[in-house]
Amino acid sequence: MAIILDPGHATLAQLEIIYRQDASFELTPEAFDVVRRSEARLVEKLASRETIYGVNTGFGKLASVRIDDENLVSLQRNLVRSHCAGFGDPLPQNIVRLTMALKCLSLGRGASGVRVAVIELLQDMVKANIFPVIPAQGSVGASGDLAPLAHMAAAMIGEGEVFYQGGKCIASEALKKAGLVPIVLQAKEGLALLNGTQVSTALCLAGLFGAWRLAITSITTTALSIDAAMGSSAPFHDEIHQLRGHRGQIDSARRLRELLDGSEIRESHQAGDERVQDPYCLRCAPQVIGACMDQLQQAGKTLQIESNAATDNPLILSDGSIVSGGNFHAEPVALAADQIAIAISEIGCIAQRRIALLVDPVLSFGLPAFLAPDPGLKSGLMIAEVTSAALMSENKALANPRSVDSTPTSANQEDHVSMACHAARRLLEMNKNLSAILGIEAMAGAQGIELRAPLKTSDRLSKAILTIREHCPSLVDDRMVSADIINLAALVHDSDQLSKLSEGAPVLALEL
Repeated sequence: MAIILDPGHATLAQLEIIYRQDASFELTPEAFDVVRRSEARLVEKLASRETIYGVNTGFGKLASVRIDDENLVSLQRNLVRSHCAGFGDPLPQNIVRLTMALKCLSLGRGASGVRVAVIELLQDMVKANIFPVIPAQGSVGASGDLAPLAHMAAAMIGEGEVFYQGGKCIASEALKKAGLVPIVLQAKEGLALLNGTQVSTALCLAGLFGAWRLAITSITTTALSIDAAMGSSAPFHDEIHQLRGHRGQIDSARRLRELLDGSEIRESHQAGDERVQDPYCLRCAPQVIGACMDQLQQAGKTLQIESNAATDNPLILSDGSIVSGGNFHAEPVALAADQIAIAISEIGCIAQRRIALLVDPVLSFGLPAFLAPDPGLKSGLMIAEVTSAALMSENKALANPRSVDSTPTSANQEDHVSMACHAARRLLEMNKNLSAILGIEAMAGAQGIELRAPLKTSDRLSKAILTIREHCPSLVDDRMVSADIINLAALVHDSDQLSKLSEGAPVLALEL
């Protein structure tokens, strides 16, 4: 069943389903009524021989060149062909599907002047599992994601390559097999397809969806580490966090209390424990993870607005005028991507410190060095911790902001750009790195708790350990743990099993 999208009101929940579940989509009938009115207004303006940027003129620096009426169709086709200048590996198909949904939402606002047929073809291609091959690199996130979106538009006119039936083929062949007809772009339609922030936004949403799941999962791996280290639960008292007031911090502390509730390990050391305070990586986990969650929530609100925005140029306004503007500039997306990147990095940084604590016999309150059953003869998780440090360092470098970079393009017509596309694309790599860090923490936390036997952890954390052990056996003898890290990284990246162990998981982004 298709997801029904209402332009201007699509939710992050709907977009995440399209991203994660191979879901098709349709715009509401009311949206098509608005689209038809916009198209009619454009036709009326053309009939009056009014000069309109990108409709009967050249593009960018060539805007002063007037195009004759008989060449308007060729103008749009040439625009698509000339802008197919992308480079690099193809974007994943789920991100392309999300891009196509976002483009329909933008066109569906009724400010672009396209025909309903343009939107219907995008919808039908998704239903037929035809996804344009879009090179990942080539957008500076300013006059829209021009090169990537040109490759999407090329498939719609039957040119370029698409993914179809398990492989690549020429777009025209795939459309024919699926019973679809390539579209002949009319005035402005090529420009409407190419202008816009949809590739940057889709990549940023993918990064956000992954980061949110990992943030919630990190609370579970934190609880495992706390119990393995015999840490105190006193710092998670609700009133402490209510007195500060940050929502993410309050939610994180609550989930830690729930996860640790009933642990024999926690109860066993409360009397006679000489430690006054735990290290920050345990004690301040709600403050750090919660702040990152709040950061992700804010980015989510920005991206929800952008997902529903009309971002091409020029736009047909409610009074019928056609006005050139700059909604294609992706600065909001670039800044959101930088926010998300910082949050991903920080979640990994504090998780890595917990791993380091667990393998250090000076800090781990009685656990063997490197969590090895026979330290010295065996090295245990010594190098797994080193791997987590390497991944943490990579993410620190990747977290450096991209939105502060700019370079003039298009003969200085586009003299400030956002760099949103690669700002968002790097989030996928960062989430992959964070998944491995949290996977290593899950391995170390489970190992540490098992070494506390006969004391038992809480029921919820026992369930977490059972899930972990389905992907990674206990460490009895030294073995190659690379496969274990891969398995656990996949668990935390692709599944929410470890994030659903306490009630009332925080929801990403309040709907606007």
